[in-house]
Amino acid sequence: MTEQQHPNPQHPNPQQTRHPELREADPEIAALVAAEEQLQADTLRLIPSENYVSAAVLEATGTVLQNKYSEGYPGKRYYEGQQNIDQVETLAVERARALFGVDHANVQPYSGSPANLAVYLAFLKPGDTVLGMALPMGGHLTHGWGVSATGSWFNGVRYGVRADTGRTDLDQVRELALKERPKLIFCGGTAVPRTIDFAAFAEIAREVDAVLVADIAHIAGLVAGGAHPSPVGHADVISTTTHKTLRGPRGALLMSTAQHARALDRAVFPGLQGGPHNHTTAAVAVALKEASGPEFRAYAHQVVDNARELGEQLAARGFDLVSGGTDNHLLLIDLTGKDVPGKVAAKALDRAGIVVNHNTVPYDTRTPFDPSGIRIGTPSLTSRGIPRSAMAAVAAWIDRAVLAARSGDEDALAAVRAEVKELMDAHPAPGLPLG
Repeated sequence: MTEQQHPNPQHPNPQQTRHPELREADPEIAALVAAEEQLQADTLRLIPSENYVSAAVLEATGTVLQNKYSEGYPGKRYYEGQQNIDQVETLAVERARALFGVDHANVQPYSGSPANLAVYLAFLKPGDTVLGMALPMGGHLTHGWGVSATGSWFNGVRYGVRADTGRTDLDQVRELALKERPKLIFCGGTAVPRTIDFAAFAEIAREVDAVLVADIAHIAGLVAGGAHPSPVGHADVISTTTHKTLRGPRGALLMSTAQHARALDRAVFPGLQGGPHNHTTAAVAVALKEASGPEFRAYAHQVVDNARELGEQLAARGFDLVSGGTDNHLLLIDLTGKDVPGKVAAKALDRAGIVVNHNTVPYDTRTPFDPSGIRIGTPSLTSRGIPRSAMAAVAAWIDRAVLAARSGDEDALAAVRAEVKELMDAHPAPGLPLG
């Protein structure tokens, strides 16, 4: 008989011991959760916006704090029974302020996009002008892109990157700012592999009397760990998610100078949201405490070291890296020279156990759903303790998988997947209830 049929009480099958209440109540969902746990354990996750949370963060998201409604802010709630909730939120706020060195922090936004919408509500009227990086150049939907509500309700003006360097065109930013006189300027994005010059953006914003918003959703953990310059002292408002490099739950923070605290708080509640998700707030507090320690600082720097090494290894294999490399956790790769579309490559890599996302590259001639590039990052693999020395193997796997995608060699993809699993087995992921 198999172990699953007759589990050994000394070495129980993990499938038989995890999530017992969920398995009893809804075996279909339980099976899918278990399958996702196994998938995350076995695959090399290179999506730069993904990561592994710690077991402590994971536990906090599943607590009885889920049961409580808490509209308002600590000490000013619309519901009673907030004795514990107020302390949880206050801890999260204090830890955010201390970690990032800001005057004010709001920990209630449900995610990054609602947080950015709150910024619009705090400072703009419909039709006002906002200047942000164009989505195909590496920006975010909520920075005024047309298909987003921010591009429908506001006048979105977009800057890009230089064609010769792949880096943010600050001359263009200034020219557009002087011409369009935006009330809000966003810096940051979703596919920006280079250091953001917050000081240069701040100078432009001052010149046109605009509010500067630094969207550091991707790099917040690097900022917290000292591996990327901080926008504090330059940006009026800082928006970030709490997952990605920060390794927290799916949530967001809004931070600002004291001058803008009231406007932002009123925009979040009652402007856009009702009761905060208290279980998420608790998990954010845990993640912020973890991020304040020396181990996290070492992690943040290792993320960058791994990304730079991976970029160098890929470049040596003929991959075209947008901007020539990276200063952070992220690499944007133009596969035009490899004669493989980004989506085809991403799907082949997935079959090889390497999880990436297809992505537009600057001045892409293909469509966003079938672009020329892929986007990869090192937060997840670094969380597993995979060292810089392994980046040569990772690059070789990517190279073999992209070649196999072009030739249709499924056997080669299967061989890569087996090798990937060996490395994953040697470096178990934190937080996964496997074993």
